[in-house]
Amino acid sequence: MKLRSKNLFRSVASIVAVAGMALGVASCSSTDSSSDASTDAANSADGAFPVSISTKFGDITIESQPERVVALGWGDAEAALEFGVQPVGASDWLAFGGEGVGPWIESGAYDEAPEIIGTMEPEFEKIAALEPDLILDVRSSGDQERYDKLSSIAPTIGVPEGGDSYLTPRSQQVSMIATALGQAERGEEVNAEYEQLTADIREAHPDWSEKTAAAVSATATSWGAYIKGSNRVDTLLDLGFQENPELAAQDPGDTGFSLDLGEETFTVVDSDLVVGFAIGMTPEEMAEKLPWQMLEATRDGRSFVMPREISSAFSLGSPQSTRFALEQLVPLLEKHTS
Repeated sequence: MKLRSKNLFRSVASIVAVAGMALGVASCSSTDSSSDASTDAANSADGAFPVSISTKFGDITIESQPERVVALGWGDAEAALEFGVQPVGASDWLAFGGEGVGPWIESGAYDEAPEIIGTMEPEFEKIAALEPDLILDVRSSGDQERYDKLSSIAPTIGVPEGGDSYLTPRSQQVSMIATALGQAERGEEVNAEYEQLTADIREAHPDWSEKTAAAVSATATSWGAYIKGSNRVDTLLDLGFQENPELAAQDPGDTGFSLDLGEETFTVVDSDLVVGFAIGMTPEEMAEKLPWQMLEATRDGRSFVMPREISSAFSLGSPQSTRFALEQLVPLLEKHTS
């Protein structure tokens, strides 16, 4: 299996642009040759095994360096790529097509495109045919039957305790996957770099700590709001915003991280900042809908619907997509909170 190294986060403070940009974020591209990257990654994992990883399903021990990895969880494949490992099979949760990764991943991240595996209902026979020696299902449903079928094929890193319904925290997903791939220290670095990046953004925008924020969704027939535990809200909190208290006080739906709202109750999302995520429609279509237009935040210019590419990156929450999302997002947040 070929390996590829990735650049680390750079400090935001070192790349603040003069003309209104609050930050820049490190590119996810790499200038290493494939052979050099393979050597570097192999050396970083040398002596790391065996490793043990705690999951909802018990402690899972990986005895030696995985050679054929299948990545099924939300964002698991991009996380594996961050640590230089090219999965032989991967799920394409956001229907990117091709190699199943977002446009923030450098062209040619794979030497050989992975077999694309279904998301909610993975094809177990197709997975078995890939002869994996490790399966990543870290940000997933946490369903016992799904896990049992996967673990009968190969050692499987499932969700951690409390990670059901895709609630595995970003940092935990990074550390679990990094450890499984023999790069626990690199995982700690990636998490530390994210913490530093968001700390720099908070320092540059101290007023955000006094503002409430809501992340909401719209489909053709429904409205909803995300709450703490969702990547969409957790990232806003990491940037200093406070969760809308009325939304925080409500019980989530079956997903564990979202609320169903009717048009008549949608105004509960009104906050100092409201960010929209269009599902099955264009951002422009969501912005034209009457419930969105009726928000006080919209009338005051304190709301916006995420552009499609930023929305995908922000939602996926992989190390690479998060860099891209924050680079694009911070100027939008500045515009709608000034």
